[in-house]
Amino acid sequence: MKATLFILIIGLLSSACSNQSEPDINENSSGNPASAPVDYLGAVNKGRKKAIIDTGLMQVNSALNQYKATSLKPAGSLQELISEGLLAELPKLPTGMKWQYNPQTGEASVTP
Repeated sequence: MKATLFILIIGLLSSACSNQSEPDINENSSGNPASAPVDYLGAVNKGRKKAIIDTGLMQVNSALNQYKATSLKPAGSLQELISEGLLAELPKLPTGMKWQYNPQTGEASVTP
């Protein structure tokens, strides 16, 4: 009984005293309270860019699916979606990002 209790206590102490630190969940944070407003604005801007990209991809993928359903083949280019009237124009992307399209697979993506 004493040996089991001793082993249990040693096990608990060794796991509680390990040198593993928790991973930083917020990669935008510098940990300095003085830079918290800047960290916050950086996180907001990063989220805004992701939302713009995701919304644009959803619109383009929806138009690609409509094109494929009506013509039974993938679009040759993203410009065909505009000429067919499925999109008025390609959605605007954040600065430095551009549309990438693979006509063989019919998949659109956004690349830096």
